Amino acid sequence: MKTSHIPRPFVRWAGGKHRIASTLMQYRPAAFRQYHEPFVGSGALFFRLYRDGMGTNAVLSDINAELIATYQAIRDQVHDVITRLMNYPPNDRSVYDHLRRTIPPATDTVARAARLLYLNMWCYNGLYRVNRHGMFNVPFGNRPPHTSVDIENLLAVSDALKHVTLLCAPFPTVCDRVAAGDWVYFDPPYVPVSRTAGFTAYTAHGFTEDDHRRLRDLCVTLHAAGVSVMISNSDTPFVRSLYDAPIFHIHDIRAPRMITCRPDGRKTVTELVITTYHPTGLS
Repeated sequence: MKTSHIPRPFVRWAGGKHRIASTLMQYRPAAFRQYHEPFVGSGALFFRLYRDGMGTNAVLSDINAELIATYQAIRDQVHDVITRLMNYPPNDRSVYDHLRRTIPPATDTVARAARLLYLNMWCYNGLYRVNRHGMFNVPFGNRPPHTSVDIENLLAVSDALKHVTLLCAPFPTVCDRVAAGDWVYFDPPYVPVSRTAGFTAYTAHGFTEDDHRRLRDLCVTLHAAGVSVMISNSDTPFVRSLYDAPIFHIHDIRAPRMITCRPDGRKTVTELVITTYHPTGLS
C-alpha cells in the first residue's frame, strides 16, 4: 500500500475534498472494479485512493473543458507544463490580468494548463468562477509571494494519471461507461444552504435544483444496474427529501467550509454523504 503524501490535488477548488478525503474513505464500498468521478474538480478523493493503492483503474470526468485539458496536459506533457508555468513571474497582476482575458487555442493544451494553474495560484481566495460567457472572472488575489510551482507533486500527479481515462463530459454520460461492480462518486455543486450561500459557477450554466433531481434519478438507475454510488452534498431539507428513499443511506459528517472571505465564516459545518450501500469503514 502506498503511503506517500503525494500525489495530492494540484488546484485549489471551491468545494474540494482534500480536507475530508480521509473521512470520505470510510464511506467507500467494500470492493469495486473501476472508480468513476464525474465532477472531478480537484480530484482529492481520487488522489487519496491512489496513495492507498486503489485508484489505478479510474475514469475522471468533468464538464469544465479547461480543467480537463489541464489534467490531460499534466498527464501527457508535464515537463512542458512546468516549464511554461515557471516562465511566468509569480504574483504578477499584469500577467494575471492578461491570462484571465486570453484563452489559448484548444489545441495548445500546455498553454491552457499553465494558464489555469497560474490563475488558480494567484486568484482571490482560490476560487474558480466563470461568467455567463464562460470567461474566468475572479479578481487578482494579491497573495504573499511563495513557491508557486510544486514540481514534485506535478510529477507525481502525472504518474498517477498515466492509466486514467479523462473525459470532458456532462455527468449523465457516466451511464455509458459503468458496469456492475463499479463505484461512482458524485460531488456536484452543492445545494445552497441559504439564499446568499450558493456557488454553482464552475461552468457558464450553473447547476440547478432540476439538475440535482436528475442526478438523484441517475443514482437510482445506477443502483439498479449493480453500481455502488456515493454522493456528497450540503445538509439541507431539500437534499434530505431528495434522497429520502429506501435505497439511500444518509450519513452526517463534519467538514470545513472555506469559501467565504469572512474569518467568522470559515467554520466546520454538517455535510451529507449519501450511499446506495453500507460503507465498509463504518462499524
